[in-house]
Amino acid sequence: MLGVVLVSGLVCSATALQLPAVGRSSSLPRSCVSMEATPPLPDNFRHFLHINDLTGAEVRELLDLAKVIKPLVLERSPAYKPFNGMTLAMVFAKPSTRTRVSFESGFFRLGGHALCLGEEVGIGKREAVKDVSRVLASMNDLIMARLFAHADIIELAEHSSVPVINGLTDFNHPCQIIADALTVEELLGSIEGKRVVYVGDGNNIVNSWLELACVLPFDFVCACPPGYEPNAALLAAVGKGAGSASVVNDPVEAVRGADVIYADVWASMGQKDQADARSKIFQPYQVNEALMAATGKDTIFLHCLPAERDKEVTDGVMESPQSHVFRQAENRMHAQNAIMAWCLDVGGEALFSGRHR
Repeated sequence: MLGVVLVSGLVCSATALQLPAVGRSSSLPRSCVSMEATPPLPDNFRHFLHINDLTGAEVRELLDLAKVIKPLVLERSPAYKPFNGMTLAMVFAKPSTRTRVSFESGFFRLGGHALCLGEEVGIGKREAVKDVSRVLASMNDLIMARLFAHADIIELAEHSSVPVINGLTDFNHPCQIIADALTVEELLGSIEGKRVVYVGDGNNIVNSWLELACVLPFDFVCACPPGYEPNAALLAAVGKGAGSASVVNDPVEAVRGADVIYADVWASMGQKDQADARSKIFQPYQVNEALMAATGKDTIFLHCLPAERDKEVTDGVMESPQSHVFRQAENRMHAQNAIMAWCLDVGGEALFSGRHR
């Protein structure tokens, strides 16, 4: 009869272990000993937490990879399935439309299976962040989290043995801005040398644009009321980086010469109790037809969505030929497919060499 031994919470067959005869001392195989310390992230795997954790060359690699993967996804190519047999754990402390659909659909179309975990996880509340991290990493190949506290995404990565992707925090939104840069390049060519003007609150979207300007050479302007400026440390970091950044309080002055005008809601999640007060403060910063015309050139309009039409942007601008917000929304999936493949180090070389066909 086969014996069964319980060792440090693991059930092991005595035969498989080749246990010594009773009374003989011997250490157990290391593979059967529970390891409480977090295994290190493999050298070829990477987290994606801030855009400026990457070099300019690595961001360019991501954008080029997205451009190659996108047509394969759209044509439903059966030959390129880099996530075959893999699972993605998605943790949502904040609700989402685009983040959930883009990650889940993208991972599935490239061969994998995504699990959506909501409030039942209670990350940082019901269960410690580091405990959630270790549990999810032990059963999945990749973790994506959309959270409130930025410290939580950092802790999630610190204790994970698989790549962690920042799906949004109160501090930044790096996946969105990679999708935005992809959209700009599809419409206008390389983002390098372009002038991108964000009109509104200096929020997490702005912080990630500043992260991008740290590593790629373009001009970023935040047009906002006094007191609503973006992160000062990031503004200073851009000054030492590849691009340039400035804050301008006059929206008409800010948009002159803009290649891209970008807007977001005036009151983000967690600020809805301030919505009425913010509407009065930000009314002069509405992106309307007159502001679009003030650029003096054929400028495109982007918005990360959801949009509150006729508040931060008029319905007319949203529906105009200059608006590319739905291409931008779809590009979340294509950009994130590239981010996931890059984090897991799968498929890149085969794609660029044409071996996927």
